[in-house]
Amino acid sequence: MLSAKPATKRGDVLGQVIFCLGCCCGRPDRGHPALPVDWIKSEWKAHKLNKKIQLTISGCLGPCDVPNVVWVHTPNQSRWFGKLSTDEIYRDLVAWAISSAEHGELLPFPSSLLPHEFDRFEVPALQTSNV
Repeated sequence: MLSAKPATKRGDVLGQVIFCLGCCCGRPDRGHPALPVDWIKSEWKAHKLNKKIQLTISGCLGPCDVPNVVWVHTPNQSRWFGKLSTDEIYRDLVAWAISSAEHGELLPFPSSLLPHEFDRFEVPALQTSNV
């Protein structure tokens, strides 16, 4: 019988930033703004951010009615942002990650990102029906 090794964590990771690059997100061929994957990866690497804030470029995270989604997951919260469309927003998000890593704690999100926040599991208003 194989014995399982206990899971170990890497250092003092503050959180994880997960960018969607799936069926809709980051896909100009589907009418959505491109996700600057290469630039994001190069910035994360140049600033050695994965030691504090891990980066994941994922397949579809859903919900597909909100394109260009990023999910920020931490031990204390889970925040979703969508409809990211400008280089400025991506620069602000990377700058936030750099500052948070340098301070050793998650700082408040940049104001440019806040209008893009949404509740991942919010139930839309139900239509009246004859059930």
